[in-house]
Amino acid sequence: MNSIKIAGVFLAAACIGLTGCTSTKDSGSADSHATNFPVEVGNTINYSSTGSNTVLDCANGKSLTVGGANNTLTVNGTCATVNIGGTDNKVTLNKVTTELDVVGMNAMVTYKDGAPKVTTTGKGSTVHKS
Repeated sequence: MNSIKIAGVFLAAACIGLTGCTSTKDSGSADSHATNFPVEVGNTINYSSTGSNTVLDCANGKSLTVGGANNTLTVNGTCATVNIGGTDNKVTLNKVTTELDVVGMNAMVTYKDGAPKVTTTGKGSTVHKS
């Protein structure tokens, strides 16, 4: 009986992962075969992909976690906290209010508004306010 419940939980998680949320893929780009999987859990958008050009929306205060590699992300709205991992991700954020952590390698991060606490531990990563 417990194994059936566990299998159901894994199946539900897989379905959620495949459905995604709050992203718009630029279908005209050269990376039209990239895979992306934004999943919203609670008030956090979790995004992982390889080679995508995607628009995400933090709305008014969601948090964002980014993984994967070689992504170009534009993030609209106001993010409370942002954590960027992975490798070679380029992220442009409209506004970050609380915290911006960059732990991934060779990330290029720009935020336009806000005064977050910025931590950059990823090798070769940069953060700029524009």
